[in-house]
Amino acid sequence: MTCLQTSLIAFIRAFGLHHPEKTPCGQSVSVAEAHALMELTQAVSLSQGELSQRLHLEKSTVSRMVSSLERKEWIKRDRNPADRRIVEIQLTDIGKQTAEILSAARQAKFDKVLSAIPKGRKDDVIDALKILVEAIRESQ
Repeated sequence: MTCLQTSLIAFIRAFGLHHPEKTPCGQSVSVAEAHALMELTQAVSLSQGELSQRLHLEKSTVSRMVSSLERKEWIKRDRNPADRRIVEIQLTDIGKQTAEILSAARQAKFDKVLSAIPKGRKDDVIDALKILVEAIRESQ
């Protein structure tokens, strides 16, 4: 196993990303659902296609997730009046509250992680993550 592979596996496990049923910040929401809620807080509404693109997930996966979010009453779906083929998704009041709780928990988790990094190395860690994300995007 390469050093990169070993390090990434250790990161995934340490951060809790191997537990898809809850977020790394300990909330009982799937990681994908949490990301969907965060994306929906950035827009008045999104189509399922737009959400799929933003999350880099297959449309069928997003469709199932949207159904789950709707059952939880965190989102509502409506047909776009200009194009009835497009389904628009937006947060409900309960969904907005859930997103706020997730956002606060995420901020607390990242603040805790960042505070554990030696002061002189914080920028190095952030720069390394940016380089890694860029490399992953280029290799796909």
